[in-house]
Amino acid sequence: MKKTRNHPDELLIGLVSISDRASTGVYEDQGVPALKDWFAQALSSPWQMETRLIPDVQSTIEKTLIELVDDIGCDLVLTTGGTGVALRDVTPEAVREIAIRELPGFGEQMRMESLKFTPNAILSRNLAAVVDHTLVICLPGKPKGAVECLSFVVKAIPHCVEVLQEVPTSC
Repeated sequence: MKKTRNHPDELLIGLVSISDRASTGVYEDQGVPALKDWFAQALSSPWQMETRLIPDVQSTIEKTLIELVDDIGCDLVLTTGGTGVALRDVTPEAVREIAIRELPGFGEQMRMESLKFTPNAILSRNLAAVVDHTLVICLPGKPKGAVECLSFVVKAIPHCVEVLQEVPTSC
């Protein structure tokens, strides 16, 4: 069931924190709160959020993203976590499995800018892709890294979301 929006131009954002330990209560998730705070400061137009906290399981990631895109109707979905090199980090694989196209410039920009702060940025597998008519961006798991990477690509997001939401005209 698609979420009812309070305002017709309201942006509906899905935030998914992907962490085995946070999802089982070993520690408190900090990724979603950090992104919520960032959006609260960055957006002046109306917006709503749908949040999820899930383990690093590819099928669970795929199902959660499909729910946020198809059932809830999110315009933009951000994931945090699962983009490293550990064997449990499967977020990029999950997104690629359900995407209709990848947008490599997002990941390239995030890595390029992150390299200015840490040489380990080269290990990041951040990416963006189109799932149905929704932009999905995979951010690092560390809250500081997620917010920084989002700030590196934020200028491209509004246009991308707008283009993806356009209804094709018939010929």
